[in-house]
Amino acid sequence: MNLGSPIAIGNTAKIYLHNEMIIKVFRDDLPLTEAQYEADKQKIAYSYGLQVPKVLDVTLIAGRQAIIMEYVPGKTIGDILSQNKDQTAYYMNLSIDVQQKIHQIIPDSLEPMREKIRRQIESVNCLDARHKTCLIQKMESITFETKLCHGDFHLFNLLLSNEKVTIIDWVDSSAGDIRADVYRTYLLYSQFSKALADLYVHVYCEKSGIAKDDIFQWAPIISGARLSETVSSENTKRLLGIINHYCSL
Repeated sequence: MNLGSPIAIGNTAKIYLHNEMIIKVFRDDLPLTEAQYEADKQKIAYSYGLQVPKVLDVTLIAGRQAIIMEYVPGKTIGDILSQNKDQTAYYMNLSIDVQQKIHQIIPDSLEPMREKIRRQIESVNCLDARHKTCLIQKMESITFETKLCHGDFHLFNLLLSNEKVTIIDWVDSSAGDIRADVYRTYLLYSQFSKALADLYVHVYCEKSGIAKDDIFQWAPIISGARLSETVSSENTKRLLGIINHYCSL
């Protein structure tokens, strides 16, 4: 199958538009369960009635695992905002409305956030055993009502088409504390713009009534989990600084 040139390239896969379908072809060095793992999470999100691309098939293409899903035309809100920065407040409010809709859902069959984060923290080579223990103990001490969390929510994972917002990239989703999900988004934004990150957390707190301190109790934990990801744009020193600020040993 000749897919042509990819329309996007992510950390784990290349994305193609072919015959009015989106085909996500994964790197060949990933576990053989990767495509099914991600597809199952996306199917769960879709089953809750959220605006999510429908998974059509999980297959092999030229020996590589792939997910075939419906094509949703449109641009990401991140791309739109980059050309309309005077509308930052509008698009931030729009995105938070979408995130809060996700956060209203009580999932009945999804990976627990605590298990996912514990696995990530334990895999980090640049953290010593004492820091890992501190982060995991902090996480275990937090009580929360389990809700659906996207795990990688930001403006570039939201497609705007015909006034509808479609949420993509569900591989990091889990059942957990929405405050952790909010801090994760804050951490992603603050990597590039503290002003945007501060606006985001301010508006989310204002809309939800959740205190900023309750969100930031997750700061060292989410930063520790982030260290497990191979993201070239992320600053390891920055993440370690956040961890040491909250977990000074």
